[in-house]
Amino acid sequence: MPPRPLIIAIDGPSGAGKGTVARELALRLNYKHVDTGAMYRAVAWKALHDGVSLDDEDAVGTLAQQAAIHLEPGKVAIDGHDVTVRIRTPEIDRAAAAAARLPKVRAVLVDRQRFEGARGGVVMEGRDIGTVVFPDADVKVYLDASPEERARRRAADPSHATAGTAASEVAVDMAARDRSDKTRASSPLVLAPDAVEIDTTGVGVDEVVARIMGIVEERRRN
Repeated sequence: MPPRPLIIAIDGPSGAGKGTVARELALRLNYKHVDTGAMYRAVAWKALHDGVSLDDEDAVGTLAQQAAIHLEPGKVAIDGHDVTVRIRTPEIDRAAAAAARLPKVRAVLVDRQRFEGARGGVVMEGRDIGTVVFPDADVKVYLDASPEERARRRAADPSHATAGTAASEVAVDMAARDRSDKTRASSPLVLAPDAVEIDTTGVGVDEVVARIMGIVEERRRN
Protein backbone atom coordinates (compact mmCIF):
# COMPACT_ATOMS: atom_id res chain seq x y z
CA MET A 1 0.00 0.00 0.00
CA PRO A 2 1.44 3.40 -0.95
CA PRO A 3 2.10 5.82 1.92
CA ARG A 4 -0.69 8.20 2.86
CA PRO A 5 -0.26 11.58 1.12
CA LEU A 6 0.92 14.11 3.69
CA ILE A 7 0.32 17.80 4.28
CA ILE A 8 3.69 19.51 4.63
CA ALA A 9 3.78 23.08 5.96
CA ILE A 10 6.81 25.28 5.28
CA ASP A 11 6.72 28.63 7.08
CA GLY A 12 9.20 31.44 7.61
CA PRO A 13 10.10 35.01 6.67
CA SER A 14 11.10 36.34 3.25
CA GLY A 15 14.46 35.15 2.00
CA ALA A 16 14.67 32.14 4.30
CA GLY A 17 14.53 29.78 1.32
CA LYS A 18 10.90 28.65 1.54
CA GLY A 19 10.18 28.81 -2.17
CA THR A 20 13.29 27.02 -3.39
CA VAL A 21 13.07 24.35 -0.71
CA ALA A 22 9.31 23.82 -1.07
CA ARG A 23 9.53 23.46 -4.86
CA GLU A 24 12.37 20.95 -4.66
CA LEU A 25 10.66 18.99 -1.89
CA ALA A 26 7.41 18.81 -3.88
CA LEU A 27 9.35 17.65 -6.94
CA ARG A 28 11.06 14.83 -5.05
CA LEU A 29 7.82 13.69 -3.42
CA ASN A 30 5.71 14.22 -6.55
CA TYR A 31 3.48 16.47 -4.46
CA LYS A 32 1.64 19.66 -5.37
CA HIS A 33 3.45 22.86 -4.43
CA VAL A 34 1.35 25.81 -3.25
CA ASP A 35 2.94 29.23 -2.74
CA THR A 36 0.38 31.01 -0.57
CA GLY A 37 2.38 34.23 -0.63
CA ALA A 38 1.74 34.42 -4.37
CA MET A 39 -1.99 34.50 -3.63
CA TYR A 40 -1.62 37.59 -1.43
CA ARG A 41 0.67 39.19 -3.98
CA ALA A 42 -1.84 38.52 -6.77
CA VAL A 43 -4.71 40.05 -4.77
CA ALA A 44 -2.56 43.08 -3.95
CA TRP A 45 -1.62 43.49 -7.62
CA LYS A 46 -5.28 43.26 -8.68
CA ALA A 47 -6.29 45.84 -6.08
CA LEU A 48 -3.69 48.28 -7.39
CA HIS A 49 -4.62 47.45 -10.99
CA ASP A 50 -8.31 48.09 -10.32
CA GLY A 51 -7.76 51.17 -8.18
CA VAL A 52 -9.06 49.54 -5.00
CA SER A 53 -7.59 51.07 -1.85
CA LEU A 54 -5.70 48.59 0.32
CA ASP A 55 -7.12 50.49 3.30
CA ASP A 56 -10.64 49.40 2.31
CA GLU A 57 -10.89 45.97 3.90
CA ASP A 58 -14.41 45.25 2.64
CA ALA A 59 -13.50 46.11 -0.95
CA VAL A 60 -10.26 44.12 -0.98
CA GLY A 61 -12.00 41.20 0.73
CA THR A 62 -14.68 41.21 -1.95
CA LEU A 63 -12.01 41.39 -4.66
CA ALA A 64 -10.24 38.36 -3.14
CA GLN A 65 -13.52 36.45 -2.89
CA GLN A 66 -14.43 37.07 -6.52
CA ALA A 67 -10.99 36.73 -8.09
CA ALA A 68 -9.99 33.67 -10.08
CA ILE A 69 -6.46 32.85 -8.92
CA HIS A 70 -4.49 30.15 -10.71
CA LEU A 71 -1.17 28.80 -9.46
CA GLU A 72 0.83 26.56 -11.76
CA PRO A 73 4.51 25.62 -11.73
CA GLY A 74 6.31 28.80 -12.70
CA LYS A 75 3.13 30.79 -13.30
CA VAL A 76 0.69 32.92 -11.32
CA ALA A 77 -2.47 34.37 -12.87
CA ILE A 78 -5.42 36.33 -11.55
CA ASP A 79 -8.58 37.01 -13.54
CA GLY A 80 -6.79 36.14 -16.76
CA HIS A 81 -3.75 38.35 -16.09
CA ASP A 82 -0.38 36.58 -16.03
CA VAL A 83 1.26 38.29 -13.05
CA THR A 84 4.15 35.88 -12.53
CA VAL A 85 6.74 38.60 -12.98
CA ARG A 86 4.64 41.62 -12.05
CA ILE A 87 4.07 40.46 -8.45
CA ARG A 88 7.81 40.26 -7.69
CA THR A 89 8.53 43.95 -7.18
CA PRO A 90 9.18 46.14 -4.13
CA GLU A 91 5.83 47.88 -4.72
CA ILE A 92 3.97 44.58 -4.57
CA ASP A 93 6.06 43.46 -1.59
CA ARG A 94 4.63 46.41 0.33
CA ALA A 95 1.12 46.04 -1.09
CA ALA A 96 1.02 42.32 -0.28
CA ALA A 97 2.06 43.04 3.30
CA ALA A 98 -0.83 45.52 3.55
CA ALA A 99 -3.31 43.04 2.05
CA ALA A 100 -2.09 40.28 4.35
CA ARG A 101 -2.97 42.38 7.39
CA LEU A 102 -6.68 42.42 6.43
CA PRO A 103 -8.62 39.69 8.28
CA LYS A 104 -11.30 39.47 5.57
CA VAL A 105 -8.68 38.86 2.90
CA ARG A 106 -6.94 36.25 5.04
CA ALA A 107 -10.25 34.46 5.71
CA VAL A 108 -10.94 34.16 1.96
CA LEU A 109 -7.46 32.98 1.04
CA VAL A 110 -7.13 30.59 3.98
CA ASP A 111 -10.33 28.87 2.81
CA ARG A 112 -8.82 28.50 -0.67
CA GLN A 113 -5.57 27.20 0.74
CA ARG A 114 -7.36 24.59 2.85
CA PHE A 115 -9.28 23.47 -0.23
CA GLU A 116 -6.02 23.16 -2.20
CA GLY A 117 -4.36 21.01 0.44
CA ALA A 118 -7.24 19.10 2.03
CA ARG A 119 -6.46 15.82 0.28
CA GLY A 120 -2.80 15.87 1.19
CA GLY A 121 0.07 15.29 -1.17
CA VAL A 122 0.96 18.96 -0.84
CA VAL A 123 3.90 21.12 0.16
CA MET A 124 2.43 24.47 1.15
CA GLU A 125 4.64 27.45 1.93
CA GLY A 126 3.73 30.67 3.65
CA ARG A 127 3.77 32.39 7.00
CA ASP A 128 0.80 30.84 8.81
CA ILE A 129 0.48 27.37 7.28
CA GLY A 130 1.44 25.37 10.35
CA THR A 131 -0.33 27.70 12.78
CA VAL A 132 -3.59 28.66 11.03
CA VAL A 133 -4.14 27.06 7.62
CA PHE A 134 -3.21 23.52 8.63
CA PRO A 135 -2.50 23.44 12.38
CA ASP A 136 -2.68 19.63 12.19
CA ALA A 137 -0.27 19.35 9.25
CA ASP A 138 1.68 16.08 9.20
CA VAL A 139 5.02 17.87 8.92
CA LYS A 140 5.74 21.43 10.03
CA VAL A 141 8.98 23.18 9.21
CA TYR A 142 9.99 26.76 9.99
CA LEU A 143 12.86 28.07 7.90
CA ASP A 144 14.87 31.09 8.95
CA ALA A 145 18.24 32.67 8.23
CA SER A 146 20.24 35.67 9.34
CA PRO A 147 18.94 39.04 8.11
CA GLU A 148 22.14 39.52 6.10
CA GLU A 149 21.79 36.15 4.39
CA ARG A 150 18.13 36.70 3.60
CA ALA A 151 18.81 40.13 2.07
CA ARG A 152 21.71 38.76 0.03
CA ARG A 153 19.53 35.98 -1.39
CA ARG A 154 16.70 38.32 -2.30
CA ALA A 155 19.10 40.75 -3.97
CA ALA A 156 20.52 37.87 -6.02
CA ASP A 157 17.13 36.32 -6.92
CA PRO A 158 16.66 36.66 -10.71
CA SER A 159 12.90 36.13 -10.37
CA HIS A 160 12.55 39.26 -8.25
CA ALA A 161 12.74 42.85 -9.39
CA THR A 162 15.25 43.61 -6.63
CA ALA A 163 17.86 41.45 -8.36
CA GLY A 164 21.04 43.48 -8.61
CA THR A 165 19.96 45.90 -5.88
CA ALA A 166 22.40 46.36 -3.01
CA ALA A 167 21.69 43.88 -0.24
CA SER A 168 21.72 46.73 2.28
CA GLU A 169 18.79 48.38 0.49
CA VAL A 170 16.87 45.13 0.27
CA ALA A 171 17.44 44.53 3.97
CA VAL A 172 15.53 47.70 4.88
CA ASP A 173 12.41 46.58 2.98
CA MET A 174 12.67 43.06 4.37
CA ALA A 175 12.90 44.37 7.94
CA ALA A 176 9.72 46.36 7.37
CA ARG A 177 7.96 43.27 5.98
CA ASP A 178 9.11 41.24 8.99
CA ARG A 179 7.63 43.80 11.37
CA SER A 180 4.36 43.80 9.44
CA ASP A 181 4.13 40.01 9.36
CA LYS A 182 5.01 39.50 13.03
CA THR A 183 2.79 42.26 14.46
CA ARG A 184 -0.40 41.90 12.43
CA ALA A 185 -3.45 41.00 14.50
CA SER A 186 -4.63 38.28 12.11
CA SER A 187 -2.39 35.20 11.73
CA PRO A 188 0.98 36.73 12.59
CA LEU A 189 4.20 35.02 11.59
CA VAL A 190 5.20 32.85 14.56
CA LEU A 191 7.01 29.59 15.10
CA ALA A 192 4.49 26.79 15.72
CA PRO A 193 5.35 24.95 18.95
CA ASP A 194 5.53 21.60 17.13
CA ALA A 195 7.45 22.85 14.06
CA VAL A 196 11.04 21.88 13.32
CA GLU A 197 13.07 25.08 13.02
CA ILE A 198 15.90 25.04 10.49
CA ASP A 199 18.45 27.84 10.18
CA THR A 200 19.41 27.91 6.51
CA THR A 201 22.23 30.45 6.89
CA GLY A 202 25.13 29.14 4.84
CA VAL A 203 23.34 25.84 4.22
CA GLY A 204 22.74 24.53 0.69
CA VAL A 205 19.29 23.73 -0.65
CA ASP A 206 20.06 20.03 -1.03
CA GLU A 207 21.08 19.77 2.60
CA VAL A 208 17.93 21.50 3.81
CA VAL A 209 15.72 19.34 1.57
CA ALA A 210 17.50 16.19 2.74
CA ARG A 211 16.82 17.08 6.35
CA ILE A 212 13.14 17.66 5.66
CA MET A 213 12.95 14.42 3.66
CA GLY A 214 14.27 12.68 6.76
CA ILE A 215 11.47 14.23 8.81
CA VAL A 216 8.94 13.12 6.18
CA GLU A 217 10.22 9.54 6.17
CA GLU A 218 10.10 9.42 9.96
CA ARG A 219 6.51 10.70 9.90
CA ARG A 220 5.57 8.03 7.38
CA ARG A 221 6.95 5.31 9.65
CA ASN A 222 4.96 6.50 12.67
